Amino acid sequence: MKSFFILVSLYAFTLPSFAKSDISLVRVYKSERRLELVNSNNQVVKTYKVMLGKNPIGHKEQEGDNKTPEGTYILDEKNPNSQFYKSLHISYPNFKDKMKAKKRRVNPGGDIMLHGLPNDFKEMSNWLESVGLSGLSDELIRAGLPYLDWTSGCIAVTDEEIQEIYNLIDVPTKILIQP
Repeated sequence: MKSFFILVSLYAFTLPSFAKSDISLVRVYKSERRLELVNSNNQVVKTYKVMLGKNPIGHKEQEGDNKTPEGTYILDEKNPNSQFYKSLHISYPNFKDKMKAKKRRVNPGGDIMLHGLPNDFKEMSNWLESVGLSGLSDELIRAGLPYLDWTSGCIAVTDEEIQEIYNLIDVPTKILIQP
């Protein structure tokens, strides 16, 4: 019985220090290409390197600008059948974004996600060819993507990382995207 108690005690200490429902905030620092999972005690429990939109500096202003939004949003939906392995929808545009776009008479865009790598590399191959990198295999593209800002405004991580994030957070969860 004593051995059983010791074994159970040791097992308890090897469990992760955070639980799925304990993640209360996802925080992104665009300039540092860093995403943090923050628990209800405001402690960072996990950090990831991120890839951003092809035009990463500044706040998203309109559809097609390839910028990643900045501000406070909600991760409000999980998509297990995404075109990017798995994804979590970001509630961009918020009210403030919509008002700014209306004032400028532009479409603010939408469909912004936190996602993994693409399932199909055809569009990515076309983009790489447009910047002078042609003839790359899907495997080479997949290996190189974590070192580029390649999205149309979304926040991307590797497939393994999005799987972990997907499993650790519940929706809705607040996401704060900072410059």
